[in-house]
Amino acid sequence: MTELTKSTAEAGTAQKAAAPAEAEPAIARVTQWGEIRHRFMANKLAVVGLVLVVLLFLTAALAPLLAPYDPLAQNLNNTLQAPGGDHLLGTDALGRDQLSRIIYGARIAVIIGLASIFLACLIGVVIGSLAGYFGKATDSVLMRIADVFFAFPLLIGAIVIIIAMGRGVAPVIISLAVFSWPTVSRLLRSSILSVREADYVLAARALGASTSRIIIRHIIPNSIAAVMAYAAFSVGSAIVAEAALSFLGVGVSPEVAEWGNMLSAAKDFLGVKDYLWVYPSIAIVLTVLGFVFVGDGLRDALDPKLR
Repeated sequence: MTELTKSTAEAGTAQKAAAPAEAEPAIARVTQWGEIRHRFMANKLAVVGLVLVVLLFLTAALAPLLAPYDPLAQNLNNTLQAPGGDHLLGTDALGRDQLSRIIYGARIAVIIGLASIFLACLIGVVIGSLAGYFGKATDSVLMRIADVFFAFPLLIGAIVIIIAMGRGVAPVIISLAVFSWPTVSRLLRSSILSVREADYVLAARALGASTSRIIIRHIIPNSIAAVMAYAAFSVGSAIVAEAALSFLGVGVSPEVAEWGNMLSAAKDFLGVKDYLWVYPSIAIVLTVLGFVFVGDGLRDALDPKLR
């Protein structure tokens, strides 16, 4: 009887000892992208920029629901009305609602900014990958071509292309992309030069992997961080360039609700109706700041050594 009681007590003690070990929570697995997300969200300015960018996208997507008036509707009996009343941000010289035009202008900014940088990155990644991986003559030829495009100021080169193609959203996108890809190609080329002799690349080459597979599966994924950060920065720059082209009269059509067009129309009322240029300018500044903050946070998150 005593032995039975002793055995039962020992079994109970063993179960109690094993219980804490079983109750220990499993260690959460931290992925590379999880670390990047954590570093990004820890950057307060990056979070502020992300909020601004998300608000821009929502404004562009929901423009028909948010705009109180048709941005193209003219009311010549209600021109140059000061902010307040039925028109919170006033009206322009043709009686069009300023708030509605700013809201719809977000659409043009998003479309041109994202599309032009995406196209520039697409061209730059292809050329930069070829130049960095093959080197020698290929590198020399491709980088000399990039130097030719570097020699042209962005706005002047864009104006030449738009004059040849005609005004519109598509010509603006193409013109900005044509003179933006050289920076992408050089960034990627520099990164590839540092990783093309890495062990995993040499191993893939020794196993008989094709050149295209090595570039797509091994080289680009490990070299793209700088390009991603640059792309975020450059969307804001593309939006400013697009607004500048419209201000100069060679961007999108003047009747289109676009921030550069609004600034161009407001230049005749400087010092008289300053609200005509102040509110579109604020929209441009907030948009550019949003993308700059996101790009800065993305750069630090992708490569914490730069911090």
